[in-house]
Amino acid sequence: MSISHLLFWILSVTALFSALMVVTSRNPVYSVIWLIVTFFAISGHYILLNAQFLAVVNIIVYAGAIMVLFLFVIMLMNLNKETEPARHKWLQFAGAVSGGALLLVLVSALKNTELKSQQSLLVEGHIGLIKTLGQELFSTYVIPFELSSILFLSAMVGAVLIGKKD
Repeated sequence: MSISHLLFWILSVTALFSALMVVTSRNPVYSVIWLIVTFFAISGHYILLNAQFLAVVNIIVYAGAIMVLFLFVIMLMNLNKETEPARHKWLQFAGAVSGGALLLVLVSALKNTELKSQQSLLVEGHIGLIKTLGQELFSTYVIPFELSSILFLSAMVGAVLIGKKD
C-alpha cells in the first residue's frame, strides 16, 4: 500500500466522519467547525488528484470566506434553547422516512454504474496544475480575463460609492 492510498483513506474517513458530525452536532458553531474540517479533507483529495488550484480555491473561498460568514450569522442569530421551537415526533418521523427514501433512491441509482471499469485518461501529468492554468489563462483567454477584471473593478468602485455616506 503506497502513501497516496494511505492518505486517500485517511482523508476519506476524516471527510465522512466530519460530515456526519456536521449533521449530528447539536451546537451550530460546532457544525460549522466540522464543516471546515470537511472542506480541508476535500482539499486534500484535490491535492491527491493533482488539482492544486482547486484545493487552494476550496480552502480560501469555502473554508475561509463562506465559513466565516456562517459563523457571523450563527453568532448574530444568538440561538438558544429557549428560543428553539418545539419539535413534534411526527415531524422527526417524516424527516427520517424522507431521508431513508433519498438514501434508497441514491443506492438504486448508483447500483448499476460501472465506476471500476472507467479510468481517467490523462495525457500528461500537468492537468490541474496552477502553472498550466496560468499559461492557458494568460495566452488563450487573456482578453476575457482582462474584461472580467475590469468588470470586477467597476463593481468594487460602485459598491464603495453606494456605501459611501454623504
